[in-house]
Amino acid sequence: MVREFEGRTEQEAIDTAAVALGLEPHEFEVEIISTRGGGLFGRNKAVRISVHLPGDEPDEHPRNRPSSGTVETMEVASAQAYTVTTAHNGNLLPDTDFEHAVVDFVSTVTDKMGFPASARISFREANKLGIRLESDHANILIGRKGKNLDALQLLSNVLAGRFTDSEIKVVLDTEGYRGRREEQLIQLAHKVGDQVKRSRGSKLLEPMNPFERRLIHTTLNDIEDIGTESEGEGLYKQVRIFYRGNDRR
Repeated sequence: MVREFEGRTEQEAIDTAAVALGLEPHEFEVEIISTRGGGLFGRNKAVRISVHLPGDEPDEHPRNRPSSGTVETMEVASAQAYTVTTAHNGNLLPDTDFEHAVVDFVSTVTDKMGFPASARISFREANKLGIRLESDHANILIGRKGKNLDALQLLSNVLAGRFTDSEIKVVLDTEGYRGRREEQLIQLAHKVGDQVKRSRGSKLLEPMNPFERRLIHTTLNDIEDIGTESEGEGLYKQVRIFYRGNDRR
């Protein structure tokens, strides 16, 4: 089910959605569909969001976007960021049936893959559980651009969705990969943004998962004359970084 709301700012759009749905903002996920700026001093700026509730089926179909280069597409609510705080040196013992089930599942899957790993809880947050994998095969578990780790994380979240009615996101990491990847993507965004600004053209980045795309969008969101939008279908889409200085009114 498509639920879309609009406001002059992202927060206003989220507040509008919360009132319409009778929910608190933390009870749903937000995807920013587009931001639009127009009129003198940007007084006609609008942010359109799509709201996803627990149990919603993922939408794999691309959205129709205006042909104008003034649209910036952002994906995945900021609540999904991997940057978190840890407790007890990031080594917590499972204390619920749910946590035991997730830890056992990850350990069993990696063992059957032939690359055994010890799964440990690294952090707990509201609706989020971090799992750290300790293994001699960390590079293989990560895979190229983290795709193996993403696949294992996806399976873990499928299990989590079947095990509990609450929306708890499982975040897998090993050897600090998530943090390193985040730093690399921020550097890449700034580097390509500078190149595009000088050339006044555009550049298409490699396919990325939703979190990585969101990071690129947010990193360049406030850079003058630079716009971003996602292209493609499925989980791994590409971000196009483009020059839009000539589109200003």
